Amino acid sequence: MDKIGIGTVVLSKCGRDKGRYFMVCKVSEDGYVLLADGAMRKLARPKKKKIKHVSATNDRLQAIGEKLASGKKVFDSELKAALKVYNDKKE
Repeated sequence: MDKIGIGTVVLSKCGRDKGRYFMVCKVSEDGYVLLADGAMRKLARPKKKKIKHVSATNDRLQAIGEKLASGKKVFDSELKAALKVYNDKKE
């Protein structure tokens, strides 16, 4: 598994959102990541979480991650639809 980067799908291990899948929106140098899922956490207000509190999957939302990194507009509905597969399979 490679390093966590923009577009990586992660699973929350701690907190009230434990067990939910998110996409990494930004990686900070101080050991934090900003997470969004398009439903509970919108892209406008991502969740700040320590890297040690998330578990990276081997999956990456390539198209959405590239759009986000290049500064193009990404809609919450796009992200929600992409993560629906992950959040539905855990239930």
